[in-house]
Amino acid sequence: MIGTYKSQHDMAQSLAAEFGVDVVQCDVASLTDRRALLDHVGSRYGGVDLLVNNAGMAPHQRLDILEAEESSFDELIATNLKGPHFLTQQIARGMIERGSGRIVFITSISAYTVSVVRGDYCISKAGLSMSAALYAQRLAAQNIQVFEIRPGIIRTDMIGPAAQQYEERIREGLVPQRRMGEGEDVARVVRAISDGLLDYSSGSVIDVDGGFRIRSL
Repeated sequence: MIGTYKSQHDMAQSLAAEFGVDVVQCDVASLTDRRALLDHVGSRYGGVDLLVNNAGMAPHQRLDILEAEESSFDELIATNLKGPHFLTQQIARGMIERGSGRIVFITSISAYTVSVVRGDYCISKAGLSMSAALYAQRLAAQNIQVFEIRPGIIRTDMIGPAAQQYEERIREGLVPQRRMGEGEDVARVVRAISDGLLDYSSGSVIDVDGGFRIRSL
């Protein structure tokens, strides 16, 4: 198993020590880093059976779309959309040669939920959702299953600055199940895909959001 990280070296080493994961530093937005990762995978493992596109970042500042800067937009598109899209392209070619594989895109409820103070993030995740659908269609006949997992409000470092606000809104009913999601909630779905339990469901969007998607009056 290979895991990648951009800057959190200590956390990556902890993961490696606890679970025996081969960790590689890789900025998915960097073509050079993606190529180095693929070279590492090819030389050590020969190929990839399961790709989980989990790299992502939030804007450094939450700014109204009338104030947000192009530099933030470019950074988020490169990390959240362009990098995963083209990494998948390269991995998929190898999967086609071997005749099988599974690919997971971790997107977000922000793929369809408007947040005007982080429009760049929403746009990047909406684009990634389409990338998942495109690859699902293109690769289905090659026995390669592609899935989109769409997490809701998950307790991660990314939401840290707004965690208290989210907790209050969840208690008020924002999430029908009345709790914030945990990383394990997403991981269980990835495990089910990895185990082949959803192999006749390629192209599915799997919501891990505590019922956030439910519309009610």
